[in-house]
Amino acid sequence: MKTYLGDRTIDGVIVTVDGKDLPDYAEVCKFTNAGFEWSFEGVAATQLAFALIYDVTGDAGLAKRLAEPFMREVTANFGNDWEMTEADVRAAVAQVQPEQA
Repeated sequence: MKTYLGDRTIDGVIVTVDGKDLPDYAEVCKFTNAGFEWSFEGVAATQLAFALIYDVTGDAGLAKRLAEPFMREVTANFGNDWEMTEADVRAAVAQVQPEQA
């Protein structure tokens, strides 16, 4: 199971998945050129939300649809450092996904 870590350092923010840099997947969907951020609502926190969802699900359409609500509920509320497992991301996706009619 994948583990995602985020840390705010003197050199900037670092986001890893299993010890390797998490790609921003901007070639799939770009919200910003500024990279990742968190702890507030904005495009960099949305890019992080997209990357987490896409990395776990591999579904670009789902990640695009849910990036903003995931950002508002999850990444905008992270502290300076955070950790999520793949299961945590899936649970958060289920929470922010609208009910299917």
